[in-house]
Amino acid sequence: MRTPKILAFAGSTRSASCNKQLVRLAADEARAAGAEVTLIDLRDYPLPLYDGDLEEQQGLPENAKKLKAIFREHDALLISAPEYNSSITAVLKNTIDWVSRAETDDEPALVAYRGKTAALLSASPGALGGLRGLVHVRAILGNIGVVVLPDQVALPKAYDAFDEKGGLKEERIAKQVTRLAQGLVDFLKKHLA
Repeated sequence: MRTPKILAFAGSTRSASCNKQLVRLAADEARAAGAEVTLIDLRDYPLPLYDGDLEEQQGLPENAKKLKAIFREHDALLISAPEYNSSITAVLKNTIDWVSRAETDDEPALVAYRGKTAALLSASPGALGGLRGLVHVRAILGNIGVVVLPDQVALPKAYDAFDEKGGLKEERIAKQVTRLAQGLVDFLKKHLA
């Protein structure tokens, strides 16, 4: 059985993003559970807003091609998705849209997504921890062929949730993150065998 490969990232570009902190912790837990994890920052892959005319005239932007290649190399996605106005962030939606586009006429539809598995997290200063946004992320990924695991983590009051070393103050939440990451790795090990 080969080692599962997981791509981890936050749907935020902000340097001090709580979602970046949360996905980093989840990535560490997935590594501890036996996966090979690639942690990326979407800030390193700036993209124009998706525009069909731009795509027709110039093809996929270079960063979209790079991201698509990275997505294709991995078995699963570990995403910490902030909630903006009760929904998905623009940078995350834009990334999903560009990566979904075909580079050639004979490329299978949604080749970077179909057959992948995802686990979702969210951190928010609000009391719901980003739950409303996760509903939308789950629906989008499910519609493009990704199996989204039912368990998820929503971290409320995120600005006060991390200690000075970047860990979670509350043991209950830390255990949820561990269970989520281990659950993703266990699922992949069963299905990649």
